[in-house]
Amino acid sequence: MRLGINLGYWGGGMDADNLAVAREADRLGYAVCWAAEAYGSDVPTVLSWVAAHTERIDVGSAILQIPARAPAMTAMTAATLDSLSGGRFRLGLGVSGPQVSEGWYGVRFDKPLGRTREYVEIVRKAMARERLSHEGDHWTLPLPDGPGKPLKLTVHPVREHIPLYIAAIGPRNLEQTGEIADGALLVFFAPEHAEQTTLAPLRAGRATAGRSLEGFDIVPSVPMAVGDDVTALADRFRPYTALYVGGMGSRKQNFYNRLARRMGYEKAAEEIQERYLAGDKAGAAAAVPHDLIDATTLLGPVERIADRMQAYAEAGVTTLSLVPEGGALEERLAALRTGVAALERAGLA
Repeated sequence: MRLGINLGYWGGGMDADNLAVAREADRLGYAVCWAAEAYGSDVPTVLSWVAAHTERIDVGSAILQIPARAPAMTAMTAATLDSLSGGRFRLGLGVSGPQVSEGWYGVRFDKPLGRTREYVEIVRKAMARERLSHEGDHWTLPLPDGPGKPLKLTVHPVREHIPLYIAAIGPRNLEQTGEIADGALLVFFAPEHAEQTTLAPLRAGRATAGRSLEGFDIVPSVPMAVGDDVTALADRFRPYTALYVGGMGSRKQNFYNRLARRMGYEKAAEEIQERYLAGDKAGAAAAVPHDLIDATTLLGPVERIADRMQAYAEAGVTTLSLVPEGGALEERLAALRTGVAALERAGLA
């Protein structure tokens, strides 16, 4: 199992700190550094900056939002980043959510599975430097009855195949991801529930493509806090968990709430959402079960984190992307070093 680092969203006065975290991860031998986007900083600019200041670590988008870009633009971006980084780019894609897609980009959040499948088909064709033509429900290239003609990407990526990941939560999305992608980007991944919530649909999708999970990259982003008081450390993540389970998306379309329910936290998920949407964020945070936080994070001293890393590896995780908690730079850097020590202690390095 390899280690990654997820910087999350850029900005908020932490730009210099995030770069220091990426450079330390590079020095420590982390496999990949991911960055995210929503409606603030964009991923390609951030990854260009990180790639320019690192030497070995891969840089990955977690995620480039599908409603934000035409698929050909994403292929151009991927090819350019792969070239500038010396073959270190990983392309992560996702449809975002209905509020961002429709509120920020003005793109209807309809038929996300079909849209993703077509998007991936076009991106792969463009990155392979084939002449680009496509006829589908969501895109037609070139446009009919006009001057457009099938064009071929002029940039040569360093590698013939740029790894393509999809952010997936729901069973149908996970199954399609297993079928059409090289890896899955996951959140709120609990090893104890992995087979039911994640691995079974991924495996079904791989089987549809005539493949197994061998060589498929399973990449959860896992919040991490180091210390002796596990209960106190878990409490740090109550607002974060409440935000996603209770307030991320609408009442009817909250993928994280559905995931918590599939893990057996139906009553808690309902209470968290009710309180959060009513404006009681403190009450929502208090309603988050300790076990849910502990199952989806890495908490405690190095020995306990090593044990949990072993559980992640046994659950099929191939790249464990850490999200160190803490506002202080030194605390985040120390967490990176603890991650390496825990991986070695678990016998997984």
